Amino acid sequence: MWPVSGHIPYQTTNMKKPYLRLLVLLGLALFLASSCKKDDKPDSSGEPAHLEIKVTLPEGTGTVVVEASAENAVEYRFYPVAGVEPLVNTTGKFEYLYVNPGTYRISIRAYGISGRYIRKEKQFTLVEDGEVSLDKGYTTPMEYAGYQRVWNDEFDGAAINSANWKFETGAGGWGNNEKQYYRPDNTSVGDGVLTIEARKESHQNSEYTSSRIITQGKKSFTYGRVDIRALLPKGQGIWPALWMLGNSFSTVGWPGCGEIDIMEMIGGNGREKTVHGTLHWDNGGLVSYGQSYTLNSGTFADEYHVFTLIWNETSMKWFVNDVKFNEVDITPAHMSEFHQPHFFIFNIAVGGNWPGMPDATTVFPQQMKVDYIRVFQKTE
Repeated sequence: MWPVSGHIPYQTTNMKKPYLRLLVLLGLALFLASSCKKDDKPDSSGEPAHLEIKVTLPEGTGTVVVEASAENAVEYRFYPVAGVEPLVNTTGKFEYLYVNPGTYRISIRAYGISGRYIRKEKQFTLVEDGEVSLDKGYTTPMEYAGYQRVWNDEFDGAAINSANWKFETGAGGWGNNEKQYYRPDNTSVGDGVLTIEARKESHQNSEYTSSRIITQGKKSFTYGRVDIRALLPKGQGIWPALWMLGNSFSTVGWPGCGEIDIMEMIGGNGREKTVHGTLHWDNGGLVSYGQSYTLNSGTFADEYHVFTLIWNETSMKWFVNDVKFNEVDITPAHMSEFHQPHFFIFNIAVGGNWPGMPDATTVFPQQMKVDYIRVFQKTE
């Protein structure tokens, strides 16, 4: 409180000095702070900035197109699925095949010349594909010049024809550490199609169920043309096969009986666009030879394809939609297995040494649908 007399106390005559010192100190501090900030600030002229992502989705599942752009970016890395190695390029445009419906979270990193990066994530959902019509895809004729049709199954009934097929049942890995239990319940016939279905369900201490049907003891053949029109399943750990074993399997075992893989496909990681045609035989031990066929676009789950084997006294040839992709000379003496009758096997395996186990992206159930199998032999 000021004195009652109203006189200015003597201290006021010296008040300008403390205020002046304070202003000087504040100015010095601001100058030093500004100087330090300027000196310490890194040169960010080449750092990536303003990362943007555009995602173009297919109808249902399929190829997703991702386009990324950022200022000063010299490299982009695209992480499509957790646990999958990133795709890397300098353009920022990526394509990745998603074969299963579901919600996916992707990540893009844009790197500058210094090695520093900025990251952005985006989430999208792919819906289940529609039912594939039986008339969608490639077909082959009922007759060929120079051949006679000796057996066919068009699957026109309400159940598998027991004169042609029987079931193999059980688990045990089937020599490949597979995880399914084979049982008849997973096979059905209707609307002109045989359906084999793989399911995620516990049965007899197995995590999955499926079916495996064979013509052993009912239908077997040596030489000829085999056409099988089928729609394949998809997904990590899914392993459909259309194949043959020699009739001597029950006496000499495998691989001495010979194995003819007309078609095998292993699902997951974009592999549903590739099928394999392979021979296995014995020459003092297991010998295998095969080749693969890859579609230019889409997958084998998009429409029906015809898998063909043309087998004669000198060679075997494999075709997809009448396009040859593999040929083997079977004239060597150590390939005598392939001059003996073989029977057919249709199945979907789940898991195993080759495809690996199903994961979080695998959608169940999965189905392989077969429109027909036809066997022709030469008339000449």
